[in-house]
Amino acid sequence: MIKGPLRRPSFLSRNALLMIGAALVAVMSLGAVLAPWIAPYNPNAINVNAMLLPPSAAHPLGTDALGRDVLSRILFGGRVSLWVGFVAVGISTAIGVALGLISGYFGKLVDEIIMRGVDVMLCFPSFFLILAVIAFLEPSLFNIMAVIGVTSWMGVARLVRAETLGLKQRDFIRAARAAGAGPGRIILRHILPNALSPVLVSATLGVAGAILVESSLSFLGLGVQAPEPSWGNMLTEGKEVLGVAWWLSVFPGLAILFTVLGYNLLGESLRDILDPRLRQ
Repeated sequence: MIKGPLRRPSFLSRNALLMIGAALVAVMSLGAVLAPWIAPYNPNAINVNAMLLPPSAAHPLGTDALGRDVLSRILFGGRVSLWVGFVAVGISTAIGVALGLISGYFGKLVDEIIMRGVDVMLCFPSFFLILAVIAFLEPSLFNIMAVIGVTSWMGVARLVRAETLGLKQRDFIRAARAAGAGPGRIILRHILPNALSPVLVSATLGVAGAILVESSLSFLGLGVQAPEPSWGNMLTEGKEVLGVAWWLSVFPGLAILFTVLGYNLLGESLRDILDPRLRQ
C-alpha cells in the first residue's frame, strides 16, 4: 500500500499557544489604548442613582458603590497596568543587559563584583523588597515603575552574562579583535544583537510579573491611589461588598488573569520558537 507524503503541521497548529497568547495580549492592549474612545462612561463619574447595579445593557459589567461604571474603570485601569508593565520591564531590561554584557565580556574581578551583587539582590524575596522600598516612598505611578524596574534586573543580567560568555569565544569575535575593534564596538555591534533572543522572552514574561506586582501593591493601598482606576484598587473596593456585588471583584480579577495569561503564553511560545534546542 502506497502512502502519500506526510503533511507537515500548519503554523497555527504548531503555534496554537502563541496565537492564543497574542490574541489575549492584543485584545487587552487595544482595550487599554482605545479606552478614551470606547469606554461608555467617564471612569471617575459618580452616580448616586446607579450604585451597585448588576451587569445590564446600560452597564455591561455593573457599577461600583459610587455608581461608577465597572467596564470603563477596567479599560482605564488597563492603561495603568500595561504602562507599569512596559516601563518597569524597560528599566529592568536596560540595567540587566548592560551589567550582563559588562560582566560576561570583561570577566575576572568585574564579573565577580557584579555577580556577587546579583547574589545579594536575589537573597531578598523580590515582592517583599519592592514592598519595603515602596513603603518609604510616596505612592505614585512613577515610584512604582521605578522600584519594580530597579529591583527586577537580576534574571536578565544572568541570562545576558551566560550568552556573552559563550559568544565571546566564537570565531567572529576573535576576528573582530584581530581587526582592531575595541571592547565597546565588539559588545554593541557583535555580542548584543546575538544575545537578544533570551532577553526578548524574559521581557515578555517580565511584563506579566510587573502587572501582578502593580496589582498587588494597589490592592494593599501602596500603588495607584483612588479615585484613579487600577485593577488592584478595584479588587480592594470589591472585597468590601463581595457578598452583595460579586462583579466588582470578578471582572477586575479576570482582566488580570487574561492579561497575565496572555503574556505568559506569548513568552513561553517565543522561547520554544527562538531556542533551537527546544525545536528539536
